[in-house]
Amino acid sequence: MNIIILDDYQDAVRKLQCASKLDPFNAKVFTNTVKGIGQLAVRLRDAEVLVLIRERTQFPRSLLEKLPRLKLISQTGKAGSHIDIEAATRLGIAVAEGAGSPTSTAELTWALTMAAMRRLPQYIGNLKHGAWQQSGLKSASMPPNFGIGMVLKGKTLGIWGYGRIGQIVAGYGRAFGMQVTVWGSEASRARAQADGYIPAPSQEAFFEACDVLSLHLRLSDQTRGMIKLDHLSLMKPTALIVNTSRAELIEEGALVSALNRGRPGMAAVDVFEIEPILQGHPLLRIENAVCTPHIGYVEQDNYEQFFNAAFDNIINFINGEPTNIVNPEALKVQRE
Repeated sequence: MNIIILDDYQDAVRKLQCASKLDPFNAKVFTNTVKGIGQLAVRLRDAEVLVLIRERTQFPRSLLEKLPRLKLISQTGKAGSHIDIEAATRLGIAVAEGAGSPTSTAELTWALTMAAMRRLPQYIGNLKHGAWQQSGLKSASMPPNFGIGMVLKGKTLGIWGYGRIGQIVAGYGRAFGMQVTVWGSEASRARAQADGYIPAPSQEAFFEACDVLSLHLRLSDQTRGMIKLDHLSLMKPTALIVNTSRAELIEEGALVSALNRGRPGMAAVDVFEIEPILQGHPLLRIENAVCTPHIGYVEQDNYEQFFNAAFDNIINFINGEPTNIVNPEALKVQRE
């Protein structure tokens, strides 16, 4: 069985404890990434099983049709829109999924929140160049003493999306003495209120009230681009927006425009429309943005959980007992 693991940027998979599960199959790991359909088709032409690390590579119909030997895609975590499930089903390619822990992304969200609010990346960067107690945040569009930074206690934390990750982050805010308000579906706001948090009366009031606004929404046709420049412009000049979910939740270009206008005053982001992000991206150039390379889920325990499930799904498939298949109809389609 020809098994290929894609996009292992840090060459971490072979060093996981669960990697021994694939020892009998001599799986091949690619640590570099290619994006073009033609390049991917050449790289994967002999693959019978693919292991995908989250959404690092897209699998549209045009690519799947060029992989005649492919029988199984074993997804780390949940299968998403990066795979054309309908095309995979028609072609007889089963897609298996697993689950990860919300803790790693929730903790990174809080690390970004604290780092951005206390201007740590800016202070650290300037210290390495000999500047003592200088954050460098002194733009005319920024409020007085914006570069000094602020504590979280007594501030308002807004959570948009009260799912597994949002609930954990809300708990962190409460532990730090913040007032927590929640926006989202009616059901989400009801759950938040039952947990002792404050449901926002309206979307506009939510943006206006938040000192820190953290996004925890799934990307879908309904949520894509739902946050507009007008929404961001309602935020305080001292406010921080944190996005560890999906960049596409915010209308393209809106975040950079809002930061340049000074509302909100700061952003901390872990996700980008194109990944890996290209050098020269505006968010990497502006001083009031803190950026990390989509590492919310990139953590040792979470990797073990992700890949343990993905490898079990492969072994079960090979043994004729497929598990966690999201498109079981594919199993009925015979491939040559």
